[in-house]
Amino acid sequence: METLITKQFGKRIRSLRVEKQLTQEELADSSTISLKYIQRIEGKNPPNVGIESVQKLARALSVETWSLLKFKQ
Repeated sequence: METLITKQFGKRIRSLRVEKQLTQEELADSSTISLKYIQRIEGKNPPNVGIESVQKLARALSVETWSLLKFKQ
């Protein structure tokens, strides 16, 4: 279950990043999260992401924090 959630989260981040026409580097800069961590979040084996990082990503993507955690069934 945990892996499914982290993969869905990574896909959500990638989708929003692409929609907003940001590179991974630009998202890393605007969120103050390292490029390597962004790559891991969007990768095949994403890590568990802490709430502080979720909030930073939400701000950088100009979305509400909760919307990053809402997945399609």
